[in-house]
Amino acid sequence: MKKSVYSLVLMDDVIRAVDEQAYRLGTSRSNLINQILAEQLCCVTPEMRMRKIFDSVTELISNNFQVQQQRSASLLTLRTALEYRYRPTISYKIEIKREPDEFIGNLRVQIRTQNQQLISLFNNFFISRIIKEKKCLSDIGYNNYEYEISSGSFTRKLVNSKMNSEKTGMAISEYIKQLNDSLQFYLSSPMFFRSDFMEDEYRELLEKFII
Repeated sequence: MKKSVYSLVLMDDVIRAVDEQAYRLGTSRSNLINQILAEQLCCVTPEMRMRKIFDSVTELISNNFQVQQQRSASLLTLRTALEYRYRPTISYKIEIKREPDEFIGNLRVQIRTQNQQLISLFNNFFISRIIKEKKCLSDIGYNNYEYEISSGSFTRKLVNSKMNSEKTGMAISEYIKQLNDSLQFYLSSPMFFRSDFMEDEYRELLEKFII
């Protein structure tokens, strides 16, 4: 969304109130004024679009995950405990782009543990998951699958299929729930895990949402 520089004459008391609110929200004076005017005039800003997406995700997924407070309008973090001995946590960090292009943003999944065996299982799961997701997306014409995997961390870019904010939130929440269920099952019973079943589930999701 294009921005330009304008001069405004405002009361000192108004500016003080704006600055205090901007500090609380972790944003700038200009950005907050832009959001306030946009809301009053029914314009959609990137912040409003991101908030709608995150509100949709939170509404659909909060029963299964703990939602973390964020100072950034573009970031939402969800956490859940792993059903594994001392219950280490897994975090899902969703970052939405202000100006989406081929991708609407990133999803990063991280496991918090010092257990090397568990980290190895985590990495093995996502190595298999990457192969399945690339194949499924390629079969429907999406060949630019971008990801990064390191010790205990997996990041992938989320496809921008140009859905509205509510449907984008639904797609992200369904994907995370499906991903978390598969990961939880694999880490608890790797010997009984079927990767073809994980592929079938993802294909079913792609019939509703491209993500």
